Amino acid sequence: MGATEAVPSATIVLSGDARPTRTVSLRDLVETLGPYAVRLVSTRSEILDLQAGEPVVSGVGEPLPHLDGGILLLAGAQPGRWGETLECLRAAALAGGHAVILKAGGADLAEAADVADAVGIALLSTPDEMAWRHLDALVTAAGTASTRLGDPSPDGRGDLFALANAIAASLGGAVTIEETTGRVMAYSNLAGQEIDEIRRLAILGRQTPDRPTNSEEYHAIIRAAGPVFFASDRPDYASRLTIAVRAGHHVLGVIFVLADRPPIVEDAESVLADAARVTALHLLRAHGDEDPDRTRRVEMLRGLLSGDLDADQAAAGLGLTTDTAAVAAVVRPVDAESSAEVAAARIADLVAVHGKYWHERSVSVAASGQVVLLLPVEPAPAASDDRSATRLRRLGEQIRASVRRSTGLEVEVGFGPVVGGLAEVLVSVGLAEQVLTVLGAAGSNGSRVATLDDVRSQVVLGGWAEHPVSSETRLLLPQVRAVLEHDAIQGTAYAETLLTYLGTFGDVVATAQRLNVHENTARYRVRRLAEMFGIELGAGDETLVTWMQLRTQAAERLSQTTTAPPHVGM
Repeated sequence: MGATEAVPSATIVLSGDARPTRTVSLRDLVETLGPYAVRLVSTRSEILDLQAGEPVVSGVGEPLPHLDGGILLLAGAQPGRWGETLECLRAAALAGGHAVILKAGGADLAEAADVADAVGIALLSTPDEMAWRHLDALVTAAGTASTRLGDPSPDGRGDLFALANAIAASLGGAVTIEETTGRVMAYSNLAGQEIDEIRRLAILGRQTPDRPTNSEEYHAIIRAAGPVFFASDRPDYASRLTIAVRAGHHVLGVIFVLADRPPIVEDAESVLADAARVTALHLLRAHGDEDPDRTRRVEMLRGLLSGDLDADQAAAGLGLTTDTAAVAAVVRPVDAESSAEVAAARIADLVAVHGKYWHERSVSVAASGQVVLLLPVEPAPAASDDRSATRLRRLGEQIRASVRRSTGLEVEVGFGPVVGGLAEVLVSVGLAEQVLTVLGAAGSNGSRVATLDDVRSQVVLGGWAEHPVSSETRLLLPQVRAVLEHDAIQGTAYAETLLTYLGTFGDVVATAQRLNVHENTARYRVRRLAEMFGIELGAGDETLVTWMQLRTQAAERLSQTTTAPPHVGM
């Protein structure tokens, strides 16, 4: 079960509504944290149907604030102070608390359970080894627990404990989701899945215990492209299947699965690889929710794009100057099964992470089924333009690969031009969207990433085609209409000749070569264009419009012509 290469995607069973429950009961809390963190001491199990409010840590004999359905973490309860402890139980009930958690210290808790039952609160115990600060963090983290969880909801919230249980159910072994430092963010608690002593200590301390092999193992996980298996021949230490949780090149955390208590499923590596992608989305969204500065800057960009904020107002909120040079990227999901808005929400945090690689003050926002990424750039000489374009293309490909790996979605990335200040950002965004229009027209056979310079000609022609000036026959120049009608009726090739002549900047020799005719024939046709149709070849804007209208009207017909000599009638 060793893993040194990436594994294919598989389906992890994460059923139900994607939106997590906002409040949980004490029963949910106990089931989420499990017996290694809290146990029910009260004899009335129905008491667990009460809502689990916020945890409050207080010592025996200390005054209590109003608990409002909260959970009192009662420190200092000792066998010699049971009188004070029992008074704290009564005081907690009077303060509006729903539960008290204490450490038994080896004492019989029967009397305390009777008092808790009498005053209508739940009495829970935690192991003596559990640090109160860790229990406080665990209760807080589990306080938004959901019994059903799918992909993160669009508002970015999710419950890692429920996710850990979902992963454990799919794999068949106990799971922890940890930071790369070994800090436990969440763990599973499913019946029939045993844990070892190291896992027990990690739950109690919310930190993987120090072991000589810790550093080596974590480095191996981070270096590997897929799951890594660590076998164990010790009865007190289970074998583990692990994988790094990534957003692009950034490692967000690690998933550990106990692989032999009981043995996990046969396709565990594929299931774990899929679980890592789901977990990455949860961790990214959790990080985004906890970053008020990022939320504020996102709203500043949204206001700038919508026109609700001017450049000066946006600059202050974005931490940039109004004359900051910047380039806009637009990332758009392709053929997403869900709605475009939901797909864009799923990829927004991945795009944001890659934007940070480019510049620490980059900012992105999901809107209208796409993600707009604003990338500040350093003013650079023209000689480095090619290098900048190469960097942008590389960034686009990294975003595509990260999104595909983490969500299974395909995206296209278009970059607008570098603009000289925030007041011009909308120009860059608009042109980036036109780049995406060109990429979309190319279909799956073309590139999925491009800068404006890559497709500038197609953008110009595409923009012209989107406005009916060129194709609306009522707006055709009279001389253009005359050329097209003459060719259609007489079978001549004046339109092709004019397009070729203008395309060679009036070079008769080059025109003749491209048309495969004699130079005198080319000169004759050019002269007749002026005599018969009033075509003026040096008329500035009119000449440009002549060429564009002929290009649009005659392109399809001309593409079907051969190099055979034209009709003799000229």
